[in-house]
Amino acid sequence: MSQEIAVIGSPEFTTGFRLAGVRKFADVPTEDKDEKLDDAVEEMLTDDDVGIVVMHDDDMDHLSRGVRKDAETSVEPVVVTLGSGTGGGGLREQIKRAIGIDLMDED
Repeated sequence: MSQEIAVIGSPEFTTGFRLAGVRKFADVPTEDKDEKLDDAVEEMLTDDDVGIVVMHDDDMDHLSRGVRKDAETSVEPVVVTLGSGTGGGGLREQIKRAIGIDLMDED
């Protein structure tokens, strides 16, 4: 069974992913993030059809402590954050957690 990519964030963030063919998304306007982002993330984390959840890294700050912990430790689906704070090491660790191997390992 193939799983889908889902994207959560502001309409400005999700639009590019939707144009690229991502069908599962949750638009959460910036002014509503503190109230609605937790619910959107919890919904995607419990959706069996979702294998990867993409979020902007700044949105992690809007999550409650429990939901943020769930997102950071989730293996299936894996939560990948993109944006200003995502360094190569962070993305590398997210990919390693998602597939179980380090693709950038030179050994």
